[in-house]
Amino acid sequence: MSYWELLTIELAQISPLAVASYIEQLTGELSAPTVKLHLAAIRSLFDYLVTGQVVPLNPAAAVRGPRHVVKKGKTPVLTAEEARQLLDGIDLRTIAGVRDRALIGLLVYSFARVSAAVGMDVGDYFSQGRRMWFRLHEKGGKHHEVPAHHKAEEYVEAYMQCAGIRVDSQGPIFRTIDPRSNLTVVRMHRVDVLRMIKRRARQVGLSSRVCCHIFRATGITAYLQCGGLLEYAQRMAAHESVRSTKLYDRTSDTINLDEIEKIQI
Repeated sequence: MSYWELLTIELAQISPLAVASYIEQLTGELSAPTVKLHLAAIRSLFDYLVTGQVVPLNPAAAVRGPRHVVKKGKTPVLTAEEARQLLDGIDLRTIAGVRDRALIGLLVYSFARVSAAVGMDVGDYFSQGRRMWFRLHEKGGKHHEVPAHHKAEEYVEAYMQCAGIRVDSQGPIFRTIDPRSNLTVVRMHRVDVLRMIKRRARQVGLSSRVCCHIFRATGITAYLQCGGLLEYAQRMAAHESVRSTKLYDRTSDTINLDEIEKIQI
């Protein structure tokens, strides 16, 4: 059953068979995650309709989506040397360069999502005890506080001093640059960050696959390679489940040369 055929049926007449037929057709056209997303949307809609007493039952409740098992995420990872190459390759003679290094440093050393980073205000970089902390604005309106790595603190301090925005505690910490290369009062959008990261990556000869999320995976992998615990990485990344954190772990990707040399032919 197609989407358009489904639209011709009255809501009360939509059966589990109709939903199952629709999902079966989608399975042949779209990826498993996309099909599961469609099914979840239908379930959510009918849950709402059941609650509002528009329909008596949720016809999608018993329908199963395609099987999809993910053991490793698709996000690429930079090596420690590549991450350092990117950070060191930024021209710090401009406010844009100082800002970009601070933002990339925050993403790498705090495992922050880009939306959580650009959502920060100046006041979300604060002192607690003898260390500086970041208050990240996570999904669902949640705030996640994480101590600043000394490198991230160094980069952000340099940016705050250069930008002169420390007193504007209510203003965004990461701001756009106008055509005259001056800092504005406008908050950066995640799309702005993506463009910046791709531009910085090209400047140092890194792959065009570099994206905002790559730094989260890079930071987590570097942490685990140095003996960090997965449970702590989960807390630092603000993941609900340790399985989510495991998707970012690429420590097992490296194949030992000694093992390869055991192939004696």
